[in-house]
Amino acid sequence: MRVLVGLSGGIDSSVCAYLLKKAGYDVEGVTMLIWKKDSPYPAPVSPTSCYSPARAEDKAEIAAFCSNLGIPYHVLDVSDLYESVVLENFRTEYMNARTPNPCVWCNQKIKFGCLVDEARRQGIVFDRFATGHYARITYDENSGRYELRKAKDQKKDQSYFLYRLSQDQLASTLFPLGDYLKTEVREIDEREGFHEPGQAESQDFYGGDYSDLIGQEDRPGDIVSTDGRVLGRHRGFWHYTIGQRRGLGVAAAAPLYVLELDSVNNRVIVGFEDERGQSEADVSDVIWTSREDFLPGHVYKVKVRSTSRGEDAFVTKTGDDSFQVRFLSPSRGVSAGQSCVVYDDDLVVAGGIIKSSALDKHNKPC
Repeated sequence: MRVLVGLSGGIDSSVCAYLLKKAGYDVEGVTMLIWKKDSPYPAPVSPTSCYSPARAEDKAEIAAFCSNLGIPYHVLDVSDLYESVVLENFRTEYMNARTPNPCVWCNQKIKFGCLVDEARRQGIVFDRFATGHYARITYDENSGRYELRKAKDQKKDQSYFLYRLSQDQLASTLFPLGDYLKTEVREIDEREGFHEPGQAESQDFYGGDYSDLIGQEDRPGDIVSTDGRVLGRHRGFWHYTIGQRRGLGVAAAAPLYVLELDSVNNRVIVGFEDERGQSEADVSDVIWTSREDFLPGHVYKVKVRSTSRGEDAFVTKTGDDSFQVRFLSPSRGVSAGQSCVVYDDDLVVAGGIIKSSALDKHNKPC
């Protein structure tokens, strides 16, 4: 079987290619370029960010790795589409007071989408596409569906960022690291001499101040309480994130948190700890990852942030591409625009984009 492996130059993708080659697959490597010199977006401070000029400069090292491993190597430029799909979505969502997931869109549209399509268009022949993500794919004979599941290493699990992969994408994808612990992957990497011990990990997609990507001049506005009282001033609502506690510049008897961002009136709504909980969330633009519906009365684990352990909730399908979540205990992480992923044990059932929450009443025009 021919397998095309996405290579970033990091530990995980390198060990992924090595394991596949060792298992007898006919392996080829590919690197996608998402940064371009004439980009209107500023370069991030961190060189380990996915979106960074440094990634383009890694090509020589990756080519040397592929040569030593004895596999062909390709470089494909998808920077135009990355800007128009991922970065423009990021800017649009932020300016509409929503919290985007750029890595989620990159996986669905770019890495497992146009990169694979472009590789085939350029005549690269392969049966499967593989990456160094920590997740697992299984197949259910009864439903006839491919299933996305959490990785063995719960601390490194990346299934949250992969929930938007379609059945066709899951059917043609391999995740060799899904059954490994990160410590085991590092041991293999160091044993084979792919990187120096203590090699730094890649950070998030940008690694800097997200407001730099927005490209907006400061626009002063009010910081208000949930009952509309003006507590202070800010430089623009896009400089804040839901749940933020530090850097508000407002004195209060107890810590204040950002509860909502009002793009219409350029307001930042803040409140105390006991005002953060939300009992429900409406989710749209749903991908039915492994199942096409939810079991009535069943308690699922729902993640509304990538770092969440999951919160107990009832989930009800409300349409072909929508569902509603009712948390058993108020959730403090719900944010419009963020991905909401539903798990049944280690199975990714479905996921979508949070459309509204119980706090949306604060995000209305005056």
